[in-house]
Amino acid sequence: MQQTYHTSPVLYLNALEHEGKQFIRLWHKPNPFIVKRLKEASWVKYSKTYKCFVMSHSPQSIEMTFGHFQGLAQVNTRYLYRPKRLKPSKLVPVLAAGQQGEPLRKLPDLPVVKLQPMLVEENKTVISIAFRYSQQVYETLKYSRLAVWQRVQKCFAIPEGGQHIQAQAEELEGVGWLWLSQELVVRDVVLLRRLWEQTYKKGPGYITCPVDYLEKLFLLNYSLNTIRTYHSLLLRFLNSHRDRGLEQVNAFSEEQINCYHRQMVQAGAYSCSFVNQSINAVKFYYQRVLGRHGVQLRNVERPEKPERLPTVLSKQEVARILSATDNIKHRCLLQLLYAGGLRIGEVINLRISDVQSERNLLFIRGARAKRTAPRCSRRSFWRT
Repeated sequence: MQQTYHTSPVLYLNALEHEGKQFIRLWHKPNPFIVKRLKEASWVKYSKTYKCFVMSHSPQSIEMTFGHFQGLAQVNTRYLYRPKRLKPSKLVPVLAAGQQGEPLRKLPDLPVVKLQPMLVEENKTVISIAFRYSQQVYETLKYSRLAVWQRVQKCFAIPEGGQHIQAQAEELEGVGWLWLSQELVVRDVVLLRRLWEQTYKKGPGYITCPVDYLEKLFLLNYSLNTIRTYHSLLLRFLNSHRDRGLEQVNAFSEEQINCYHRQMVQAGAYSCSFVNQSINAVKFYYQRVLGRHGVQLRNVERPEKPERLPTVLSKQEVARILSATDNIKHRCLLQLLYAGGLRIGEVINLRISDVQSERNLLFIRGARAKRTAPRCSRRSFWRT
């Protein structure tokens, strides 16, 4: 005679969050008996939103549910206290074997120390030092061999000159990060390199950007923004291969350089313009600095920028943006950006003499690529 085993039904308790409150969702296989018992429980309610029975998440509710189904069904809590699975906010690309990670790591944030020119007595120009109060920065400047406290201006200051900024940077190393204002025009490539690389963690084998590279860019009259971009991209390339040393990197074949940029494309974490700029920066280093004109990098898979429809604001949206501020100066800047099609840097660098109201002309200095760019005839201004 064959025996049959009857297993009791199972009622699963699951965690449920609704409007910031914690509940328990009760799940079971279709069973009229369990439905009948759940309807008889006064602490259990049917949710039309979730289309299931729910109850409050409390020890009393759980204890009463165990007692209500004792000997009739199994109450299972295995899913009640399971940790919530979190998904990353960004897509995670699956990289090929040997894919390199980010070669440059940043140091922990330090206080920002701003340097800007300032006039003192007898029309003497010095460089003032401004910073949000930091005891460590203050103590460093207080006992500095270079910085002097200005009683009238109530700030520290150093003499003008790149060698003084360099010396001050050495004193503040590990204490604060130097930031230069736009009024300070620096042509000292060694100083610029130090300032641009001060935020990076310099571990064993760290390769700094060659001075010859920066000097060549300056000699060819590249803009400061382009020089800084090329510097960061070449620095990334060099430190991606820091285990080989600079001499071996300088002797790389075209295929080895192509492999580096191919990995960037396959990673999918960099924009098309970022990859193309990196190719140009590395190509400039090998051809114009090292003199290896045979490295043409023709076989680099330059990614094509995807064509996207521009986001066009309506007149009502533009009006709301322009009216969002009550500051007349800020509103003027926003109107210039919109009506003149200017870049942020061009608006910031405008002077009073650049506005020629009687001729309805606006003189834009320092335009992109340092060329005169024709604009729509409805806009009366020119560029240099």
